[in-house]
Amino acid sequence: MSVVILVLRKNNSICTLRGCCWNPQNDTSVPWCFFPSNHGYKVDGSLRSTETGFEATLTRLPSPSLFGNDINTVLLTGEYQTSNRFRFKITDPNTKRFEVPHEHVGPFNGSAASNLNYKVEVKNNPFGIVVTRVSNGKVLFDTSIGPLQYADQFLQLSIKLPSRNIYGVGEHVHKQYRHDVNWKTWPMFSRDIGPSGSMHNLYGVQTFFLCLEDSSGASFGVFLMNSNAMVQPAPAVTYRTIGGILDFYILLGNTPEQVVQEYLQLVGLPLLPSYWSLGFQLSRWNYGSLDEVKKVVERNRLIDLPYDAQITDIDYMENRKDFTYDKVLFKDLPTFASYLHGFGKKYIIILSKQVWVNESDGITPLIGEVWPGRTVFPDYTNPDCTSWWVEEYKCLSNSVCILDKLMFSKTLCMDAVQKWGKHYDVHSLYGYSMAISTNEAIKTVFPGKRSFLISRSTFVGSGKHTGHWLGDNAATWEHIKWAIPGMLEFNLFGIPYIGADICGFFDDTTEELCRRWMQVGAFYPFSRNHNAEGYIPQDPAVFGADSVLVKTSKHYLNIRYTLLPYLYTLFYKAHTQGDTVVRPVLHEFYSDEVTWEVDRQFLWGPGLLISAVLDPGVDVIQAYIPDAVWYEYETGAKISIRKQWTDLYLPADKMGLHLRGGYIYPTQQPAPTTSESRKNPMGLIIALDDDNKTTLQMNVINNGYVDPNNLKFEEIKILGVLQEITGLTVTQNNDLQPSLHNITYYPSDKIISNLELGKSYTLKWTQQASINERFDCYPNQNSTKEKCEQLGCVWEQSPSNPDSPSCYYNSDNAYSVDGVEYSSSGLVANLTLNSTNARANDKYTEPIGTLRLEVKYHSNHMLQFKIYDYQNARYEVPVPLNLPSSPVNTNENLLYEVSVQRKPFGIQVRRKSTGTVIWDSQLPTFTFSDMFIQISTRLASQYIYGFGETEHTMFRRNMSWHTWGMFTRDQAPTYKLNSYGYQPFYMALEEDGNAHGVLLLNSNAMDVTFQPTPALTYRTIGGILDFYMVLGPTPELVVQEYTELIGRPVMPPYWSLGFQLCRYGYRNDSEISQLVEEMKAANIPYDVQYVDIDHMERQLDFTLGARFQGLPALINKIKEEGMRFIIILDPTISGNETDYPTFSRGVEDDVFIKWPNTNDIIYSKVWPFLPNVTVNESLPEQTQIRLYGAHAAFPDFLRNSTVEWWKREILEFYDNPRNKSLSVKFDGLWIDMNEPATFYNGALEGCRDDLLNYPPYIPHLGFRSDGLIVKTPCMEGEQHLPDGTPVRHYDVHMRFAYGVWCSERSLVFTNAPGFAAGSILVTFLLSSLLLISPVVQARWEEPEQGRAGEGTVGVCRSELKLCFRCCSAIKAFCCWSQAEKN
Repeated sequence: MSVVILVLRKNNSICTLRGCCWNPQNDTSVPWCFFPSNHGYKVDGSLRSTETGFEATLTRLPSPSLFGNDINTVLLTGEYQTSNRFRFKITDPNTKRFEVPHEHVGPFNGSAASNLNYKVEVKNNPFGIVVTRVSNGKVLFDTSIGPLQYADQFLQLSIKLPSRNIYGVGEHVHKQYRHDVNWKTWPMFSRDIGPSGSMHNLYGVQTFFLCLEDSSGASFGVFLMNSNAMVQPAPAVTYRTIGGILDFYILLGNTPEQVVQEYLQLVGLPLLPSYWSLGFQLSRWNYGSLDEVKKVVERNRLIDLPYDAQITDIDYMENRKDFTYDKVLFKDLPTFASYLHGFGKKYIIILSKQVWVNESDGITPLIGEVWPGRTVFPDYTNPDCTSWWVEEYKCLSNSVCILDKLMFSKTLCMDAVQKWGKHYDVHSLYGYSMAISTNEAIKTVFPGKRSFLISRSTFVGSGKHTGHWLGDNAATWEHIKWAIPGMLEFNLFGIPYIGADICGFFDDTTEELCRRWMQVGAFYPFSRNHNAEGYIPQDPAVFGADSVLVKTSKHYLNIRYTLLPYLYTLFYKAHTQGDTVVRPVLHEFYSDEVTWEVDRQFLWGPGLLISAVLDPGVDVIQAYIPDAVWYEYETGAKISIRKQWTDLYLPADKMGLHLRGGYIYPTQQPAPTTSESRKNPMGLIIALDDDNKTTLQMNVINNGYVDPNNLKFEEIKILGVLQEITGLTVTQNNDLQPSLHNITYYPSDKIISNLELGKSYTLKWTQQASINERFDCYPNQNSTKEKCEQLGCVWEQSPSNPDSPSCYYNSDNAYSVDGVEYSSSGLVANLTLNSTNARANDKYTEPIGTLRLEVKYHSNHMLQFKIYDYQNARYEVPVPLNLPSSPVNTNENLLYEVSVQRKPFGIQVRRKSTGTVIWDSQLPTFTFSDMFIQISTRLASQYIYGFGETEHTMFRRNMSWHTWGMFTRDQAPTYKLNSYGYQPFYMALEEDGNAHGVLLLNSNAMDVTFQPTPALTYRTIGGILDFYMVLGPTPELVVQEYTELIGRPVMPPYWSLGFQLCRYGYRNDSEISQLVEEMKAANIPYDVQYVDIDHMERQLDFTLGARFQGLPALINKIKEEGMRFIIILDPTISGNETDYPTFSRGVEDDVFIKWPNTNDIIYSKVWPFLPNVTVNESLPEQTQIRLYGAHAAFPDFLRNSTVEWWKREILEFYDNPRNKSLSVKFDGLWIDMNEPATFYNGALEGCRDDLLNYPPYIPHLGFRSDGLIVKTPCMEGEQHLPDGTPVRHYDVHMRFAYGVWCSERSLVFTNAPGFAAGSILVTFLLSSLLLISPVVQARWEEPEQGRAGEGTVGVCRSELKLCFRCCSAIKAFCCWSQAEKN
């Protein structure tokens, strides 16, 4: 038994007896008893040169013995084996001592190397050996720190090191990759003890450590061909061993990776695993029966889990005896492998060692107690044992058709005898020798093929024969973390096929732990889910086919299988030159001192950075992004962060994967097994670095294998291309090759080209700035080269595409992100302006320095992202949306995922089910100023629908550089001219047919530009950016979700679905009466008759002209005959009347829009004519208005007082309190001119605020050069929200019509609808078909006639579960179904 022994700490007398120094310390970890300078050895004589280096005799200095049996004379031998490798060993020249009989590390037969990178100095008295790096004179290895001790069963040597950056030595659980040098002792003696937080010696012995000297990357390694070590501060290492010799190797490299390569060239390069063994594997101890194993296989097959191998533990054996199987519970085992092979899967079994090592007499087999009971132990150091093992393996293989896996038990008596020597000396070589024997068996059973071998116990050089797993861990969060340092260390040791039991071996796992472990375990080189008997099953499918665990496991295993060609390439490099596969970040970024301690992230080779969640209840982790170009694996997006810690938001189904620029990654389309995936087309991901360069070395190993699938690299994806790829050439040996390829610059960033596997090619591409990638830097009028360049943009006209912008951005947007705070319901972040990139024409377009971003996950299918100035309040649209009071979502059911790009700022929204990016705003256009806000997004396809109101020639938007303005205006439908309404909503189809919708809740003048990128740019001149996105995923669901947000469309009265008749220009009521009779006589279906403004006296609302005095009686008559009647109202009110209650009461109630900070009403001209004038009706209409038009005031429908005033005027017109015979019993109201419209631009005396009426940026509207006031009032007009807050008409212009129909709270047809109007609004394209109805019917029967606000208007049928409910705020009646109410 091996025990690490410290010089005694707390016994002064014993310390003095041994001739040592006693000095008690407050720190109990520091030795109190330590050696003086007169202990150790001295050089006897001088150094003697040899062919390989030198030798010297060392004599023990007089001093008390520590443990007796001191060897007084020893031989020092030094060998300059290579320019980077120095060996020295200390042996007993008189008595042969045990030396490890290693297949690679043995006697050196060469001559001394020249051009050494190290210098060796031997100190004489006391003896010490010092190794220095020649290039800088730095001392690397100095044994003079402590005395050499050399006794029969106690050998010790201490080494002073140049830094604290010490990595390696095993096998133990190291909680961190870089050693804690605060007096830690690490025993090394192979033993069956599971991983724990203690410093126990575990299954194997690895005596190698690496020391990173400094930020230059210069490193060296120390390897002792023996065992047992201690680490202590100084920094220093003390090796103690209880037998053998001291046999040290010092290996130099310019980088840590070079040191590992030097070490593995010495001890043996690792095996190249079979391709299928890189697939995912399932296992557990004690399935109970073969039937249960099959159930596990089937349920994981049914969920399409990528899964290559099924393993059974010792429970398949008869009484747990090797080379047997249970004929009852596993009776069909001989055919089970064929069953798996039918699905393209492999079968692996366990073998244990319990089948004889002899006792100390060298003859009698040693008896022990293991799984079957009394057992003997094979001596794998004996060649005869290897032959026997091969034959037994063949015999079992012939009957069961298996592959192999190994596991070991406790240990044997130290006086047992083996072929290589006493078990005392060879104990830690047992697993190593067994792996060699088993590998021979595999070669016999599978001649010419690479199979699979995994061993729990390892020794120096085991990686040539076997992989390793980190032992019997537990389902705890500590163990998921500790697995990463373990994997990193075994890559140092030359055993890169390494992994931990995913989800934990002992204890019941939890869904969260297993989910996170499946994510990170998908990137273990040896990826296996394995657990012990007596605990709950933990294969992925057992958690449910639709569980988040299954979905995320499949997702990341599919990424693993996609990248298997890259992983296999890394193993090839490990096999041929000693590279690491799982690599610590410091190996690539050693000049960055932060990386020296990074051990919760790891790399695959030099390029794939893996950052996983390793703590419970966490969805944000601190990840270090090293100093390189990095791309998000799943999006291809280049991230701006480098050489700093950052927060990664990783919800339940996500982990961090980043590709490093400057490398090429071979890929292959994944499948549920490697036997299937290897038939699929291959690809390359080319990730460009800062210099747009990449490297790849990929070798094809044939080994007699002929590819039956004629595989080609069909997809080549290039990340980081800043310009469009316009041409591609492929050459082989400088000969141009014909290559059919299709180039797609965005969104897939790919070149497709058929390149045959196994051949060497050179790809060259040409690229230029794509016109489609131009984003307009000067969207205002009259752009010139001078104006463009003043903004820091590029001017380049394109005669071939004149619609593309001549002035375009060539740099990133000026905002970056900091302070991101994530939660389950969204995120909050600050945006900061980088003033050096800011662009502005004046103070009103100067970007705001700090902004706030809020993202809210309102439901599984809807999210909101909002950008605003949190330091200065800005106008926000006060339209009530139907939002949950608190988010109603579950992470696993969210249809989307959101990421924030930090520098430059951008938001990316991705559909989780397909990975399609449906919003990506990391573009140069983003700016946010007082009077100009702009944001662009890439689109998922060219299929975009919506935005209005303008006349479009087709339903789908034309993406070829078209800009559409949105600003309500009395404009008849005309191509490209903004018209009556305002609808900033679009629906988009994705390439796979999914659909989503986006609403920008902003009521300022706006335009949107579509370009063939495909991309969309919003520009608005005020307010904030407040986006709502619904995810469908079908077009119809998008509409449903959108109307759920803004309000469901009105249920029109049944009669309103009938035919309706109207015209502008009826001469009198008799003409209408005659028309009705003629329509009836012709038997034409006909429900509704209208009357336009002709019925009014001088176009005054709520009046009857002299020619229409019979209209009330006519209306009553046709209603008795079953028809309905609609009248028109315009919102503007004449102010030139002496007896016009509507105006005078309006003034009294303060309902009109006024000049700011005054009590003066803003007047313009619309319909009402002046009183007491004779109108020449033969003149053109516009001339009549100019000559005879009255002063028209505009009601402010945002005010509460206006709501009451307007309602009263309508009710009194319906039921005239002064003359009942003049009551107009209409069935609906038609409102017009509510954009609001004028026949003058602005006001009669002109507008007063040029900045608002002619802002710095005027969107692409009709008559753009005339400003915003074309056919509408002045923008500085002051209105008031219901709470009394004053607002500018500039901000609420688009809400005028919304206010009109909100005042009615009834069924509305209007020519100026706004978003969220759908709950009571139906839109037609012509102003002659606009309806408001105060009576909403929800039944077939005739409703009772009633007065709005005074009683029941209709009776709903109870069996339809419909009811009328009073909206108390406005005293109107509506009809809802109970379902709608809920």
